[in-house]
Amino acid sequence: MIIDLTQVPTSQGTSYPQPFKAAVAGRARQRVGNAAGLTNFGVNLTTLAPGAQSALRHWHSRQDEFIYVVSGELSLVTDAGETVLTSGMMAGFPAGIADGHHLINRSDAIATYLEIGDRTPADQAEYPDDDLLALPKPEGGYYFAHRNGQPY
Repeated sequence: MIIDLTQVPTSQGTSYPQPFKAAVAGRARQRVGNAAGLTNFGVNLTTLAPGAQSALRHWHSRQDEFIYVVSGELSLVTDAGETVLTSGMMAGFPAGIADGHHLINRSDAIATYLEIGDRTPADQAEYPDDDLLALPKPEGGYYFAHRNGQPY
């Protein structure tokens, strides 16, 4: 299926609870995988404004993630530190590897990347820098909880 990007809605915001919502201000996504009718994995064309970040630093228990930088410059932050990624560079994050990651646009220009992730059920995400867990809902999706399991 051919995707007309002009017909794919752009979404901003997050389902993160307060006080974490501000962390991803400046992020905009187009869910191009959904536009193509994909169900086994998701693909988002994501734009980060200068100073914006992709997510809170996190890792997934069951879902793999992959990113491809389309344009601009992004800093990949992992347990090992920061690495600058530019157009054409890629990174992958295997499920179950407890190495929190996210992207930050530290440049003065917009950066765009593709984020690809599978939709394996019963996944959970851990956020090593924050009192936050994303836990699976029985019907799919996530709910957010403190590290002690208490829901937000």
